[in-house]
Order: sequence, then structure tokens, then C-alpha cells
Amino acid sequence: MQTPWQNPLAVQWCQCLLDSYRYWLKSELIDRSGTPLQQAERLFNSAWVVASHGIETDPVLNYGNRAALNLWAMDWQQFTQTPSRLTAEPPNRDERAHMLKQAETQGYISDYRGIRISSTGQRFLIEQAIIWTIHKPDGITIGQGATFSKWKLLS
Repeated sequence: MQTPWQNPLAVQWCQCLLDSYRYWLKSELIDRSGTPLQQAERLFNSAWVVASHGIETDPVLNYGNRAALNLWAMDWQQFTQTPSRLTAEPPNRDERAHMLKQAETQGYISDYRGIRISSTGQRFLIEQAIIWTIHKPDGITIGQGATFSKWKLLS
């Protein structure tokens, strides 16, 4: 059985996500050796969180690696049907929206810090997050990605 990250559209999305990260940050998010499918597997199984959403009016999450799915306590299907604003509690959504707008304007931001909430209500603080604009090879914006390796569960 094919896992969701092996879907050809997901593999293609991972290439745009990784290429855009390299474009903005001038470094690689993961080792880019091997085929696009091997890179998608490496990204999905990386120890740090990687997530993204599209460009809908109310953007919906469209990618989460294993670390992201575990942190937000969702499976792939739940995660990829969740409006990304719901990853933050209502009082934190304006600050989150401002940060996303800033990343969109600048291409990326680094060292972002904010409180998020899982599907079970577990709150956690993310630190040193990088948020970047994802674009197709032709430069058309198709979403935003986020990655971080530091988080702290809150009581």
C-alpha cells in the first residue's frame, strides 16, 4: 500500500518545498541526493517538523512529515484537511497571520517563536522556526512552509 507521502503529487510538492527552501535560505533542508521519491521519504522521516499549506483564502495544511503529524496528533488525512489557522488558538491567530504575511513579503523569516495547539488540545511553544514562501519553478507562489526542531510542551 502506498503511503501518502509517496503519492506523485506529494513527491512533486516536496520538490517545490525543498527547492523554495534552497532559493530563500541558500541552504538545503535535507540531503538532496537520490531521486525525488527518495528525497520525499527523507523529508517525511526527518527528526524536525516540516509542514506546509496552500494559498487558499483560508489556507489548508497540505503537507506534514511524521514529526509534524505526531506533534499535532493527527494522521495524514486529518492533517491535510485542517485549515492551518487551527494550529493556533484563537488569541494567537492574529500574531500568526502577521508572521505569515511578513514571510510572504520577505520570502522567508527565521527565528520565529509562537504557541500552537494539537488536535488533542496539547499546547506547545515552537522556537527558532523558519517560515518560507513556496513557489513553482516558474516563480508562481503556491504556499508556505515551516520547519522547526525546537518545541516545548506546555501545561
